Amino acid sequence: MSEPDPPTVVTFDAARLGAETPPWELVRSEHLARCRILNLRRDLSIDPRDGRQHDFYVIEAPDWINVIPLTADGQVVMIEQYRHGSGEVTLEIPGGMVDEGEEAHEAAVRELWEETGYRSGRMSLLGKSRPNPAIQNNWLHAFLAEDCTFEQIPIFDGSEHTAVRLVPLGDIPQLIATGMINHALVIVAFHEFSLQVTKEFGPVRTK
Repeated sequence: MSEPDPPTVVTFDAARLGAETPPWELVRSEHLARCRILNLRRDLSIDPRDGRQHDFYVIEAPDWINVIPLTADGQVVMIEQYRHGSGEVTLEIPGGMVDEGEEAHEAAVRELWEETGYRSGRMSLLGKSRPNPAIQNNWLHAFLAEDCTFEQIPIFDGSEHTAVRLVPLGDIPQLIATGMINHALVIVAFHEFSLQVTKEFGPVRTK
């Protein structure tokens, strides 16, 4: 019995993105729930391959931001925070939702201040990504905050509470590798930061 032919490998071509995976036609949408920080939507869409209809569930959420705050001596201003989804305390960078009428940059400045009490000398965009395009419609905007200085202890209202922790920048890769930092969106931000460092200064060499 002969071996089956291996699958044909097609090299990615940005110009042909979607040529064999066309969009599905939306028939109708309905909201199933409207919550404080998200809405749940059901879409009925047509499969372009055979015309059959299928329903899909979408979480509508505001855009999010997170911030890598760096002090002049190379410390990352991080936070410990209890997360109800995972039921555990996580080590993260400041982040949150972009409020209605607010720009992502403004939200980054606000969240850094509210969660840590630090101000930044310069805030710049690292990049943006889709948190989970399978079921969510929003963007994550990651920022780098440089020359951060402490001004006051954060004042919390409502249910939010964080504890500020200074972490040497050089410790971040090991904290990710060991799972101490396990928030996917935090890891994405540090990856985008590493891409920027590589672009500006070349590959990072380790012994």
